[in-house]
Amino acid sequence: MDKIIEQNKNKFNEFLKTKVSRESTVKQYLAWMSKIQNWFIEKKIVKDDFNIWVDVYEITKIEDYLNDEKKSGWKATNKPIKNWMSSPWNAWVAFNENNEITIEEMDDIDLEKFDIHSFNERVFESGLIFSEKLISRFVSSLLTKPFVLLTGLSGSGKTKIAQSFVKWICEDDRQYKIIPVGADWTNREPLLGYPNGLNPKEYITPDSGSLSLIIEASKIENADKPYFLILDEMNLSHVERYFADFLSVMESDDKINLYSGTVRKDLDGNDIPNEIFWSKNLFIIGTVNIDETTYMFSPKVLDRANTIEFRVDELNIKSFFDLPSKIDLSVLGSKGAKMAKSFLDISQENSIEKDEEYTDTFVKFFNELKKVGAEFGYRTAVEMLLLIKKLNIVSNISKNESVDIAIMQKLLPKLHGSRSKIAKVLDALILLCLKNGQTFSIAKSDEVLAENIIYPIAFEKLVRMYKNALDNGFTSYAEA
Repeated sequence: MDKIIEQNKNKFNEFLKTKVSRESTVKQYLAWMSKIQNWFIEKKIVKDDFNIWVDVYEITKIEDYLNDEKKSGWKATNKPIKNWMSSPWNAWVAFNENNEITIEEMDDIDLEKFDIHSFNERVFESGLIFSEKLISRFVSSLLTKPFVLLTGLSGSGKTKIAQSFVKWICEDDRQYKIIPVGADWTNREPLLGYPNGLNPKEYITPDSGSLSLIIEASKIENADKPYFLILDEMNLSHVERYFADFLSVMESDDKINLYSGTVRKDLDGNDIPNEIFWSKNLFIIGTVNIDETTYMFSPKVLDRANTIEFRVDELNIKSFFDLPSKIDLSVLGSKGAKMAKSFLDISQENSIEKDEEYTDTFVKFFNELKKVGAEFGYRTAVEMLLLIKKLNIVSNISKNESVDIAIMQKLLPKLHGSRSKIAKVLDALILLCLKNGQTFSIAKSDEVLAENIIYPIAFEKLVRMYKNALDNGFTSYAEA
């Protein structure tokens, strides 16, 4: 009997993988099965009756379903999945009642819920020095939109925070690629490859492995795994030249065409599809250094990303010198992999709610930014509200803190101009960061009391930009 049960289990698992992995009901079924299994393990309940019911009776029904499919075709069958899903659920409810188990108790069992505190702890163990707020900003930005830019001082940890997160949440290193951008990237070939003009059956894939990663991420069986493409020093070349296809499809369900005609293969004999798409489980992180060898991002790029600035302050550097330690990222290895599906589920929670306080604040910023042509559109408005929502999901953060982060990451990156053009606007924006009734003078900016600042991150950035405008006659969000 045990052998039959094991065989039926294998058949059932294979069926779920190959036939209906896209169906939400099946995903719910799998999650439910996992919860039940964990519950039984925890409670040490005898489960023979339950196993026989699932592995024999229901497998028989599924095999009948498959036989019908062979006769009439998958799409033509008149037995929707929900029809055989309802029976197992009703049977489980009956079993539940007979064994004095409550549905509420089952719902409380969620061993794989995404927990940012677990990541914080592992980061600390690894020897990296990042504040919990910075980690929350980074993770929440990924959950808001799968395109994040990390800018700031060279050596401040931009690549390390990305590397540490992907090591923590991925099952193995096949789910991410760290690719250094070259100064000679003038088209999409370094990321997407190109069809061999001399061989109509061959497609040359990039050595970086970026295309292979994108194709793997789009496979049905990998839908519950996050994949990450980390582009290091993204602005060594003009982003709009090599990244244009990605910018285009980011806001739509359109696909990127690779070639036309019959199917081509790579040098290893693998089929390369003639078009690819940006799947919901693919995240792209770009690191940005600002110096004389790099290029500035256009508003088109900045508008589509969450931009996080990395700075090293006195407290950070003192903490390091007080307790210097060697970085060991191995302690992060796949420790958060069981939370990957929960992470992806949160990333798909895209409903937004009205909040009059947010509206009033953002409209005031809009009116001031408009004076220098840096106002924002509907896309940015939606993404600010989503960012605030994701910040509140993953961390305990106040309303003012979340608004402060949204202003810093979505409104200020496009702000730039000469002293004569921008000084008055900077002054007005700084006042919006202070409590009502406060006055401001750039000469006395260090004397502003912390309790009078509503949005400290944005305030500090705007003051630095103001000082740069006075010293250099020009200022921008990006700082060398």
